Amino acid sequence: MRDLTGKTAVVTGAASGMGRAFANRFAQAGMNVVMSDIEEPRLDEAVAEVAAHGTKVVGQITDVSDSGSMDELGERAFAEFVSVHVVCNNAGVSGGRTSPDFVSEADWRWVIDVNLWGVIHGHRVFMPHLLEQGEGHIVNTASILGHLPGHSAYVAAKWGVVGITLGLYNEMIAAKTGIGVSCLCPGWVATDLMNSDRNRPESTMPSALVEPTAEQEAGFEAVRESLKTGMPAPEVAEFVHDAVLNDTFWIFTDMNMVAALQDKHDSITENRNPAPISILDL
Repeated sequence: MRDLTGKTAVVTGAASGMGRAFANRFAQAGMNVVMSDIEEPRLDEAVAEVAAHGTKVVGQITDVSDSGSMDELGERAFAEFVSVHVVCNNAGVSGGRTSPDFVSEADWRWVIDVNLWGVIHGHRVFMPHLLEQGEGHIVNTASILGHLPGHSAYVAAKWGVVGITLGLYNEMIAAKTGIGVSCLCPGWVATDLMNSDRNRPESTMPSALVEPTAEQEAGFEAVRESLKTGMPAPEVAEFVHDAVLNDTFWIFTDMNMVAALQDKHDSITENRNPAPISILDL
């Protein structure tokens, strides 16, 4: 897609963080935007901000983990704009502090339902339309953690997003559809991700009887501090905007983190055990 002017983007998780930055950047490029999020007050504020760029912007409260809610997002987008051209499946949550000796099934289901099923629902709702019109681009938000080990629902979901996004890309190329696909794998980005519990359903709350260890708490705080000093979300939005225009699949924000994956890749081709690695080491 070489020209975005007058076209329409749908962005989930658009009330804050990267999604809000994507919506702003697409509006600056002349696109109409459907902004979707589960937080109504924040979404109303974000819609007003993005609409100031002069294009038509609408907000839709959406739970991306819910099939019916995602259907409603699609219905709203098509009712308002008829055609959709760019879909950013971006909504995500961090989940709780888990370890191999304690796995909360409810927590895992919540994180995977939002982070992975949200992307799957996005494909189901919007891909038939993109294929029919023969034009469009899908951007799925994964993470550098989609390439790194981690015993958590977040890592499991992001590995899943990387896999299905690469699979979709292969299918679009093989069928010569003209539909572009990008997989966003950001490193540290200054967002509110670690405060995802503000949107957590009560049924997924961790047991009050389970206390994180001092080591787990330290790791959690280290991640929080790294995010605070991470790349500003508008800079990530520039990467995404350029990837759509240039039909780029991989979108990485930190090539030093990518370089740290080399031993993992080598261990596969050499059929040997990989060296241990952690996001906190990068």
